[in-house]
Amino acid sequence: MESITKLYKIGNGPSSSHTMGPSRAATIFKTKYPEAVKFRVTLFGSLCLTGKGHLTDVAIYNILGQDRTEILWNPEFKKRHPNAMFFEALSSEDLILGTWMVYSIGGGEIVDDSSESAQKTHIYPHTKMRDILAWCRETNHTFWEYVEMHEQSDFWDYLKEVWNVMRETVEEGLEKDGVLPGGLKLQRKASSYHAKALAYKNSLRGRALTFAYALATSEENASCGKVVTAPTCGSSGVLPAVLYHSHKAHSVTEKSILKALATAGLIGNLAKENASISGAEVGCQGEVGVACAMAAGAANQIFGGSVFQIEYAAEMGLEHNLGLTCDPMLGLVQVPCIERCAFAATRAFDSNIYALMSDGRHLVSFDKVVMVMKKTGHDMPSLYKETSEGGLAVVEG
Repeated sequence: MESITKLYKIGNGPSSSHTMGPSRAATIFKTKYPEAVKFRVTLFGSLCLTGKGHLTDVAIYNILGQDRTEILWNPEFKKRHPNAMFFEALSSEDLILGTWMVYSIGGGEIVDDSSESAQKTHIYPHTKMRDILAWCRETNHTFWEYVEMHEQSDFWDYLKEVWNVMRETVEEGLEKDGVLPGGLKLQRKASSYHAKALAYKNSLRGRALTFAYALATSEENASCGKVVTAPTCGSSGVLPAVLYHSHKAHSVTEKSILKALATAGLIGNLAKENASISGAEVGCQGEVGVACAMAAGAANQIFGGSVFQIEYAAEMGLEHNLGLTCDPMLGLVQVPCIERCAFAATRAFDSNIYALMSDGRHLVSFDKVVMVMKKTGHDMPSLYKETSEGGLAVVEG
């Protein structure tokens, strides 16, 4: 597996696969052909069907220049991945200087047909949770210590930056009102939810505040604000809500937050390695489902869970999101994405409590749920995987 710094990317929303990935690909292609006068980019599959709502065209224009870039929209699905892009560099006489087929595979990552293995730097010796658990049992170490052992020396500095961005995004989102961009004319809710939450008491207040924190980040993402992929932009509201609430309501220290981020990153990495975090490939179970698993594991560690209880919490966070479709209305990362993140954040806390009450032993392992998630995603019809051709996306208002 790669470094979890590859999982936590800092950038602007609304979509890691539809804006971050294409933006990165356009930057690489532009650098490769500096002599090009014009560009032509064909967007296939999910990028074609929901690209306008996700601002894929805007992301590419921002890099290559709108005045010299033609974007073609082709709904054909390529075998390698639903998010395919074909770049062409052109001379002033429309001669083709070079081409590149590239795929945005989720979380801002891109691969092509020849260099996927060359792009990856595997630093972890294990790719299954069961093997990492066995190592932890044998050495009496924690998940975050396992991560620390294999990452670079500046790893904690990067996680501190990740936490700072997460915290700032929540706080900025809580201060804003108004309507989100796009045709849904969706009103921001984080500010009002936060104000109402402060009037409640005890557990109800905690749940309401968690809602508000998740809404704050998700609304910032929908407005192209700065977020951290955790594991994606569309699911970026879940983990920050859990960590921010733990920090504010339970006085959890920054050091503990960073350790929880390390553990959450390991959980997300395992899902990414063995299945997918791309909504276009496996549906929203790979985005919000994995985010819920990451947040559940992080919360369980924060509140004193063993590695076995952490694994159980993460397993429940993903298991109870199995089959979740990716069906954004108008192709926007708003409905049902924003509310879905809020509910996943509270479900992560529920998974944490349930696991803490157990001894960590359970029937279905995290590895098995990841395997089921992958198979379920592949069995799911494409109209439920970030195409806006099925589910809630076709419900009339």
